[in-house]
Amino acid sequence: QADKVIVAIGRVPNTEGLNPAAVGLQLDERGAVLVDDECRTSVPGIWAIGDVVRGPMLAHKAEEEGVAVAERIAGQHGHVDFNTIPNVIYTSPEIAWVGRTEQQLKEQGTAYRIGSFPFMANGRARALGDTTGLVKVIADSATDEILGVHVVGPQASELVAEAVIAIAFKAS
Repeated sequence: QADKVIVAIGRVPNTEGLNPAAVGLQLDERGAVLVDDECRTSVPGIWAIGDVVRGPMLAHKAEEEGVAVAERIAGQHGHVDFNTIPNVIYTSPEIAWVGRTEQQLKEQGTAYRIGSFPFMANGRARALGDTTGLVKVIADSATDEILGVHVVGPQASELVAEAVIAIAFKAS
């Protein structure tokens, strides 16, 4: 039950005023600059990153893309693992997640299992006096590799960092 609900959806790329047709820059139906897996646009020598391209509109995603593009321009092998970019909703309680969701795994036909741990049993949450929430870990049912982690509770945005490392290093 709630007294008020904020609906914060519908962000769109800010590409207005670019005049893409003048240079042959291709945009998608939402106005995002179309890029390949290496952030190259339809115009040779032009790259695009961040909120004007596909994917979540997150500052740390844009930063990772920027570093990868700079590495590619310098002749190195830059890459971004979008599966290890965490998402956070700064509400009370906080909500954070990284990796894949159950829905994605079902669509991919990946067999998985779930483990969850309530904040009620977490010493840090008890010390903070806020035991509302839980951590849900989704793992490959055959290998136990961690595929996704979802956290709801106090300081979820901080706790998800460990999950990023676990997924990046294919921990089980």
